[in-house]
Amino acid sequence: MKRVTHDGRDTAYRVSDRGGDGPTVCFVHGSGGSKDVWKAQARVGDRFPAVALDLSGHGDSDDVDTSAGREALDAYADDVVAVAEATDATVLCGNSLGGAVALWVALERDLALDGLVLAGTGAKLAVAEPLRDALANDFDRAIELLHEPDRLFHDAPPEYVELSRAGMRDCGRAVTERDFRTCHAFDVRDRLEEIAVPSLAVVGEHDALTPVEYHDYLADRIDSCERAVVEDAAHLAMLEQPAAFNAALAAFCSRLSAES
Repeated sequence: MKRVTHDGRDTAYRVSDRGGDGPTVCFVHGSGGSKDVWKAQARVGDRFPAVALDLSGHGDSDDVDTSAGREALDAYADDVVAVAEATDATVLCGNSLGGAVALWVALERDLALDGLVLAGTGAKLAVAEPLRDALANDFDRAIELLHEPDRLFHDAPPEYVELSRAGMRDCGRAVTERDFRTCHAFDVRDRLEEIAVPSLAVVGEHDALTPVEYHDYLADRIDSCERAVVEDAAHLAMLEQPAAFNAALAAFCSRLSAES
C-alpha cells in the first residue's frame, strides 16, 4: 500500500503492475466501499497498470471534514487527482459514487485523461427515500436494503455478501451516509456533452440501483461513449463477474492504446 499527501491529508492506494504496457487505470470505489472492491482487477496488471484508491474517510485514507454534496464531491475529486498524478494514471474507472467522482474530475479538474470507464453509475444518482431514512436512523437496515437481490449483487457467493456487509460497517454510518447524500445531490445530465475523452459505460444486467438505461443515457449523450452489459451481475459487476468485467475493460483500454 502506498500513500500520497495532499490538501492536509493522506490518501491510500494500491498498485498492481506486472509489466502491462497499456494506460494506467485508476479505480474509484462507490459509497461505503474501499479499494478492496477492485481486488479482481489486479489480474489485469499484466496488460495495464491498475491503481485502486481509498477515498477520504474510507479504508486506509484519512478523513476530511466536509459535508455531503458538492463539498464532498470536490474533496473526493481531489483524492483522485492526487493519486492519478502520483501514478501517471490517465484512465479513470469509477463505480457508482466513484463514477460520479470520475465524471466530476473530467468536468472540473485539469487532469490529462485518455479515457473514462463509468461502471454501475449515472449522470444523476437519486437515492430512494427509504434508503436515505435508514442511513440516517437505522444503519443495519440500510445495509440490509443494499444487499437485497439485484441491488449490490445478483447471485454472488454468500462470502462476498458478508464481506460487503462487513466492509460497509467498517466504513461506518456517517461516511456512508455522506456518500449516498452526495450521490443524491449529483446531477450532470446537462453537462455530458463537455466530456471530451473516449468513454465506456458498463453495467450489470440486473443492476436495480443504476440500471441499464442509466448507461444507455451516458452512451447516447457522451461523444465517443461505448456501452457494455455484464450478464449475471448487479451493481458490483466487477466483483460478481470479474472475468467479463475485466474483458470489457481490457478491450476498451486496448482500443485506447491503438488510437494513441
